[in-house]
Amino acid sequence: MKSKVEHSDAKNDLKFIPMLELEKILESSQSGLTQTEAQKRLVQYGPNEIEEKEINPILKFLTYFWGPIPWMIEVAMILSAVVQHWSDFFIILLLLISNAAIGFWEEYQAGNAIAALKAKLAIKARVKRDGKWTTVVARELVPGDIICVRLGDIVPADARLLDGDPVEVDQSVLTGESLPVERKSGETLFSGSIIHQGEIEALVYATGVNTYFGKTTELVEEAQTVSHFQKAVLKIGNYLIILAIILVVVIIIAAIFRGDPVLTTLQFALVLTIE
Repeated sequence: MKSKVEHSDAKNDLKFIPMLELEKILESSQSGLTQTEAQKRLVQYGPNEIEEKEINPILKFLTYFWGPIPWMIEVAMILSAVVQHWSDFFIILLLLISNAAIGFWEEYQAGNAIAALKAKLAIKARVKRDGKWTTVVARELVPGDIICVRLGDIVPADARLLDGDPVEVDQSVLTGESLPVERKSGETLFSGSIIHQGEIEALVYATGVNTYFGKTTELVEEAQTVSHFQKAVLKIGNYLIILAIILVVVIIIAAIFRGDPVLTTLQFALVLTIE
């Protein structure tokens, strides 16, 4: 069934195709899935949750001292110590630590934003299995499940509404809309939204990272990555660093052949490195 769903999703958006066609694709019915089938699909699709990448904060902080540009700054700091320019040494050290601290804090804040989003997910859900209503942990929901949502419930997965009266849904956590919106039979409920009024059954069509919520989380995580402009700037910076290293090496070699004082040469190399 998985390949069937993927093939259909590539041609049609499961949010908009007719309900009868969606039920056929998901191989679901008004009586819901059997427990056995639900377990098979749980293995196929994975749990209905957003995986959280655990990174040691100390190791993450140390990564900000690693790379071409930090290396260049660190070389300048070492040269300052060698020529005993302690004022330059401590200024460069302060700048290096400040840069790392700012970068780490910005990424930490982005991580908090993701955690705040995840806190909005439902913990449990009412689902129809083997023709009977039961309460399960939300992470066990799979595409094809029939769920029931009512006033105050957090929608546990992306789903299409079945027959019933319209419901009002608060989607502010996802879309920023300040007022609840009305959703009718056949329309979509997104994971993480809250039922503001009414009660209705719905057919789950997406879980975990495939939900609107999951894709939103991925966008937040991607915001932490380096943009194309930043990559271009870093590339230019790398070329300049290579050029500076070549110049320093040439200066040192020339100074050795000319018999210039080593201390004077290192001071000049320090100025060139910092600039």
